[in-house]
Amino acid sequence: MGMQSVCGGAGRWRRAVAWWGVVVLGHLVSCGRAGLLDTNPGLSYNFYGTTCPSAEATVRSITWAQVAGNQALPGQLLRLHFHDCFVKGCDASILLDNAQSEKTAPPNGSLGGYPVIDAIKAQLEKACPGVVSCADIVALAARDAVSYQFKAPLWQVETGRRDGPVSLASNTGALPSPSAGFNGLLQSFAAKGLDVNDLVALSGAHTIGKASCSSVTPRLYQGNATSIDPLLDSTYAKTLMNACPNSPTSTSTVDLDGATPFKFDGSYYTNLQNKRGVLASDAALTQNAAAATIVNDLTNPIKFYAAFSMSMKKMGRVDVLTLKNGQGKIRTKCNVP
Repeated sequence: MGMQSVCGGAGRWRRAVAWWGVVVLGHLVSCGRAGLLDTNPGLSYNFYGTTCPSAEATVRSITWAQVAGNQALPGQLLRLHFHDCFVKGCDASILLDNAQSEKTAPPNGSLGGYPVIDAIKAQLEKACPGVVSCADIVALAARDAVSYQFKAPLWQVETGRRDGPVSLASNTGALPSPSAGFNGLLQSFAAKGLDVNDLVALSGAHTIGKASCSSVTPRLYQGNATSIDPLLDSTYAKTLMNACPNSPTSTSTVDLDGATPFKFDGSYYTNLQNKRGVLASDAALTQNAAAATIVNDLTNPIKFYAAFSMSMKKMGRVDVLTLKNGQGKIRTKCNVP
């Protein structure tokens, strides 16, 4: 098949998915909205509609401009949002620079995307001083970065979060470990009110982004010897070994999705079925019957987008601080309490 044909097909696919994102997902969200909002902690759609009407457009504009020049950003901003929500809730605590903050913890050492959040915050402070929270900026930027390839929002983001004052490295134990087995993962997610469907759907974030080799080498080596995890395809293991040498001081990284590393699609789940999940926590999803069934379903990209969208909204509600519960504040600088 010629390159022109391939590119033309890809273009049609992107347009089809963009249309689906606007029409079908919008229908799914609106249909489920009433039930979700019945237990809403104080979030709503278009929260800044009257107080800062340009808020969401500003986040999208800056995020898309940055992603256009850096295809690693979607993975970074998505991971930033996840690491924020799993530690003390979605309160932008991951952004704080105080001593012994979450940023200083080993699981967060490879996080990125902070300059994008700062640029958005600076612009919004000029337009609407003291109105838009850093926590909402993180949530919106994650959505917009991922959605750039579709040129349409892949999911709707509820806003109204406020920023928390506490950021401690000691709290990052709540983050799921890349070496966790299935039961450990399920417990981590259950502690945040998320179930097995959310676990499998949100793990699909690994269809983009990178992992540090330190998270991968335990599956490849044991001491000075090769010791390949039996849940890892032997041929793919050699590829990973080339990228991740057996060195405790290596600072290298590897793509989480070796097939389409910069494309947000369902190939992550196909990789899992072919024993090509990069992390032990990825492979763990195939070791539970219920999770493996969901993995199989989500190889269909449309099903993946729908499941991911709903699980992202659930995660975005984890322990939020809002006007309704009388907690949190609006920071004027995202790295300062």
